[in-house]
Amino acid sequence: MQNIFAESLGHNTFRWGNLGDVKEGRGDLGEEMPVLIYRLMQYTMLDVLSKQFGAEQANEFFRKAGYLAGTEFAKNVLDLTLDFDNFIASLQKTLQELKIGILRMEVFNPDSGNIVLTVGQDLDCSGLPVTNENVCNYDEGFISGILESYTGRKYNVREVDCWANGDRVCRFNGNVC
Repeated sequence: MQNIFAESLGHNTFRWGNLGDVKEGRGDLGEEMPVLIYRLMQYTMLDVLSKQFGAEQANEFFRKAGYLAGTEFAKNVLDLTLDFDNFIASLQKTLQELKIGILRMEVFNPDSGNIVLTVGQDLDCSGLPVTNENVCNYDEGFISGILESYTGRKYNVREVDCWANGDRVCRFNGNVC
C-alpha cells in the first residue's frame, strides 16, 4: 500500500488539506473528543521533547508548532478581510464554537498594534494543578500566527497569567516586533 502522507506531504511537511475529512472518517465517533485525550497527547509529547532537548527548547518547539497552526487556522478558517472589530468578534465566536477557549480582548493599541487578551476555559491548561509556571507556549505561537496572518505584522506573544500559575484565565501580551 502506498504511503499517501509521505507522497503528498514530502517529509513531514504540514498541509491543511492533509487534516482530512474528520466528519467522514469518524462517522460513528464524531468530530469531538475529550480534552483529557488532547492533553494526554500534548503533555506526553512535551515530556519527550523536554527530556530529549531540554525544557526551554521543548517550549520553543511548541511555540513554533502553535505559530504554524495559527497561521494555517487563520488562512483556512477565519475571514482575514474583515475590519478589526469584526475580525476579533469572529475570532471569539470561532474559538468558542470549536471549544478552544473564550477569548476576550482587554487592550488594543491601534498605533503600535500591541494587544492584551485573555483566554478563559483554555484547552491547554484550565483545570491543571498549580505548578507556579506559565504553560501555554503552544497558545503563544497560535495567537502570534493568527495576529500576523491578519495584520501582516510579526508578533511576539507571551503568556503573563496562566491557570497553572494560579490564575483563572490565561492572559497574553502581544507586541509587534
